[in-house]
Amino acid sequence: MEEEVTILSNIIKRRRSIFPASYTSEEIPVAVIKQILESANYAPTHKLTEPWRFIVFRNEGKIKLGQELARLYKEITPVHQFLQKKYDSIVEKAQQASCIITLNVHLNTEKLPEWEELAALACAVQNMALTAEALNVGAYWSSPGMLANLKEYLNLGDQEKCYGLFYMGYHQEPARVAKRTPIEDKVKWIES
Repeated sequence: MEEEVTILSNIIKRRRSIFPASYTSEEIPVAVIKQILESANYAPTHKLTEPWRFIVFRNEGKIKLGQELARLYKEITPVHQFLQKKYDSIVEKAQQASCIITLNVHLNTEKLPEWEELAALACAVQNMALTAEALNVGAYWSSPGMLANLKEYLNLGDQEKCYGLFYMGYHQEPARVAKRTPIEDKVKWIES
C-alpha cells in the first residue's frame, strides 16, 4: 500500500503542462490514447451521469481542426486586435501535436447543475493528465476563446458544450519542480 501511494504522489507532483512546441514528431499509438481516455472514465461523477465526452483528432483531422480554430480566431477577433502571429501559432500547435482531444460535457440539467458536470469533466481530465504523465506523454488543457464557436464544427447536441482542447505529444522536456506555496497556507483546521 505504501508503495502505491508513493508512486501516485510522485506522478501527481511530476505532472506539468507540456506544450506542443516541445513535442517530438513521434506519433502516440492509438492504444496509448485509448489507455489515457480509459482513465478518464473512472473520474467521480455525481448521480453517475458520466458527462464527459471526447472527440479525438489525429493526422489530417487535427490539421483541419487547427485550421478551423484559426478561421474562428480571425472571424471573431476585431481587425485592430487580430495578430497574424497568433493565427499562425494556432495552426502550428495543431501540426506539432500528435493528437488533440476536445473536452466536451453532456449536460444533465434535469438532474444536476452545470457546475457539477463541469467538475466531473475536470476530474476526468486530471485522470488523463496523470496517466499521460505516467506514460511520458506531454499534455495540456487549452481553453481558447474560440471554443464557444466550435459547437457546429464538433456536431455537438443541444445539451453538449466544449470546455477545452487537450493537446498531447511525446516530448523530451526535462522534469521541472512544481512551484507551489505550502499547503498549510491554504488549510484551516477546526476541531472544536
